[in-house]
Amino acid sequence: MLELSINKPEEMAKVAHALSSQTRLSIIKLLLKHHKLNVIEIADLLQIPVSTAATNIKVLEDAGLILTELLPASRGAMKVCRRNFDDVHMILNPDARYQSPNQSYFIEMPIGHFNDFEVHPTCGMANASGMIVPEDVPSSFYHPECKTAEIIWFRQGWIEYRFPKVLPVNAIIKAVEFKMELCSEAPHYNNNWPSDITVWINGVEVGTWTSPGDFGDHRGKNNPSWWNDYSTQYGMLKSFRVDDERSTLDNERVSSVVLGDLKLRDSSFISLKIGVKATAVHKGGVNLFGRGFGDHDQAITMNVQFVQE
Repeated sequence: MLELSINKPEEMAKVAHALSSQTRLSIIKLLLKHHKLNVIEIADLLQIPVSTAATNIKVLEDAGLILTELLPASRGAMKVCRRNFDDVHMILNPDARYQSPNQSYFIEMPIGHFNDFEVHPTCGMANASGMIVPEDVPSSFYHPECKTAEIIWFRQGWIEYRFPKVLPVNAIIKAVEFKMELCSEAPHYNNNWPSDITVWINGVEVGTWTSPGDFGDHRGKNNPSWWNDYSTQYGMLKSFRVDDERSTLDNERVSSVVLGDLKLRDSSFISLKIGVKATAVHKGGVNLFGRGFGDHDQAITMNVQFVQE
């Protein structure tokens, strides 16, 4: 579920605008029925020009209502679309929100605020001003300037974050969801460079996404001007969610891990680990994007949905 608040009017306006078009609503309906479609398929089904379909898909993607990824095609790559949410909840009176039995706790973690890591070259990080530490020196990840990182990359290993769990004493967690922009890590960039990127929550392996590549076919819209055009440009916004029934990746079942497996009551924080396992089939590394890089203006977000006893 996408939860919007009038306290964040820009985000709410962007989603409302995306939903104000009959064409875009038709695209969402198609993705409900067919689950995954590429741009050409959507244009054919709606009997509209491909350029019109692509423009409207971009609006839905920017609003976070659909997810897209580039997959290899006979000529280059094709953009495949899927729905990101089944429900949109708009909070017009935030003061009354806490009277509702369904509540959520949301926090965004800058990607430089990791608490532990084990990385191997190629590796490095940068912020809006430039490179932070020497490339391919894993020990440099201990440098205090790493807190300012807005892009982090490594070929092997993992990186871990701890999110504070600030909930009412009588809260019963119903779901926990993490979103982050990711892609593989190749020399310069390579759209056909698969990597099996795994996510762990509280030390429990939740699921793996096979990134199709390290994307550089267009410039990341948030990248600073100094960032080289021949370097990694953007990733895909991926959502890992765990509830009482299953774990999902972009709303598709990815494992049988459920909330009870995470032992969320046992600590005051929730840990998130992102990496490539030594046993992975595709060891293509990780690029992790923050607010200053890539296509999505966000760092790593956590949304905990809960009810109160």
